[in-house]
Amino acid sequence: MARIPEPHYDYQTEQLAGYYQAAVRDILSELDRIDLDNFRRSNALATLKSISEILSELDEKSSAWVEKNVPKAATDGIVHALVALDVAKTVKEAEKIVAFNEVNEYMVAAAVADTQTDLLAVTQNVDRKTRAAVRKAVSDSMRINMTNGTNGRRSITESVRKALQSSVNTGIIDARGNRWRPEVYADMVVRTKMMETYREAHTNEAVDRGAFYAKISSHGAKDLCRLHEGQIIKLTSDAPGNYPTYDELKATGEIFHPRCKHVFSTIRNPF
Repeated sequence: MARIPEPHYDYQTEQLAGYYQAAVRDILSELDRIDLDNFRRSNALATLKSISEILSELDEKSSAWVEKNVPKAATDGIVHALVALDVAKTVKEAEKIVAFNEVNEYMVAAAVADTQTDLLAVTQNVDRKTRAAVRKAVSDSMRINMTNGTNGRRSITESVRKALQSSVNTGIIDARGNRWRPEVYADMVVRTKMMETYREAHTNEAVDRGAFYAKISSHGAKDLCRLHEGQIIKLTSDAPGNYPTYDELKATGEIFHPRCKHVFSTIRNPF
């Protein structure tokens, strides 16, 4: 069997993160231009319009990125399965015959939609928090102008600017209460989704060809993933043998977690 390179999507995910970094930088520039000594509703509307345009452009770029790169991960997973099963002798040969079966076609469409929804949640959250912060800045700036003491005015102004910056830098808060910068969260989302798509496409292709087992990759992991390197798994729960399924291992949280780089190679007979 030809050597199958492990999937690496650093270039693609760094490109996406760059979109978010640039958008955040542009939004912060808009907020830094705010004159808090003379900030009124009309100024606020102009600022929010500019921010909305930045976020709209970001949504378009990220959506196009997802449509291009998530299917690529699925293709890579299928190629891996074809070579592992000796359907193709080389990666290049597998790339020529790769095609999405019905299950993979549906899975990829769902993965694209889910990823786009997750990324849209980031920009929506930034937009919502920025609007709230700008509205508050309007009232705070009026209070600043009524403050007689220069030191007191400076203190309030600094506080308002920090609040405006924070509204952008915390792109999203997850279920555990963790605060994520937009570009970091976007990077985590797409890395995780691409690897999941890769594994699912590999699984669907293997099962469709009558192969129901796989061996987990090994790369000297230092976290709990190390406990499962080289382990045999079942690709479908009704396959014979006392082996865990992919879903069962994923549920433990020890492997196939967010940003996990482990994949698996199909084998026909583990016995």
